[in-house]
Amino acid sequence: MKGSETTSLVTIATAKIVAEVLEKNKCPEGVMTIINGEGKTIGEAITNDPRMELVSFTGSTAVGRRVSEIVHRRFGRTILELGGNNAIIVCEDGDVDMALRAVTFAAVGTCGQRCTSVRRLYVHEKHYDGFVKQLLDVYPTIKIGNPSEEGVLCGPLHTKNSVKMYAHGIETIKSQGGKVLTGGKVLEKEFPGGNYVEPTIVEIDASAPIIKEELFAPVLYVIKFKTFQEAIKLNNGVPQGLSSAIFTKDLTNLFKWIGPLGSDCGIVNCNIGTSGAEIGGAFGGEKETGGGRESGSDSWKQYMKRATCTINYGNTLPLAQGVKFDLKPKI
Repeated sequence: MKGSETTSLVTIATAKIVAEVLEKNKCPEGVMTIINGEGKTIGEAITNDPRMELVSFTGSTAVGRRVSEIVHRRFGRTILELGGNNAIIVCEDGDVDMALRAVTFAAVGTCGQRCTSVRRLYVHEKHYDGFVKQLLDVYPTIKIGNPSEEGVLCGPLHTKNSVKMYAHGIETIKSQGGKVLTGGKVLEKEFPGGNYVEPTIVEIDASAPIIKEELFAPVLYVIKFKTFQEAIKLNNGVPQGLSSAIFTKDLTNLFKWIGPLGSDCGIVNCNIGTSGAEIGGAFGGEKETGGGRESGSDSWKQYMKRATCTINYGNTLPLAQGVKFDLKPKI
């Protein structure tokens, strides 16, 4: 296991927990080994080493694409959990109050730094104005600060570079015609030396290029739609395919959503948000989100090798497809 170079202490703490579990179950300590370090050296070594028959990588799509190319070039296997540009759809018949709570938590929780955080919100035209107004009433009440303190929903961004990316993202949004309805500022005065930003809501056209990118920060795009079919198209119209959700009471919508003509994501939810409901399920996505699944009942199979074994306990030799073939040796 190689953790992020910016979270080395978390990697060590995780390894200690795993070591305790291995010890209690009388497993060798070497079942799990951790490596910490800066730069690309260790990651490149793991990716290129033919002894690493399977590489499970969580990170950006750009790095994941490189990992996939190198590992598969040497006929290794990968599990990739990459970018997530997740959407929630509030249908005409959806429970607006429940959706409001789900959207707020998924957009702002962990300062928008979950791969399942909601980035895009599509609201039926019947509810659009009222729903956006409710969001604008709720956002100023969100407590920002130390996430270890009770009542704090929005903590800091991960690094100084994350703050720069947030600020750059806001400028890009404005340049593409987006309107910041609330937020959009780095909180330098309020939290000196910290990596804090304002949770942000942006009204923007569905065709804006930035919609197809993942801005790993608490920025939520709000967009109006008319028909459910249009909403599905908007949900599927980005390169990523991790988590998705609709709020509806119509069973026709529900079964279309979870079927082959609905969401093209690996995680497909109904009447629950994009973030949190996936615990215990087969976690992973499609398209540029990568491939393979973490957790879930079948995830262990990805770490195994399938072998077809045939044993003949008889005295005659069965031949393929019933072929009759007798050897007549020369005397």
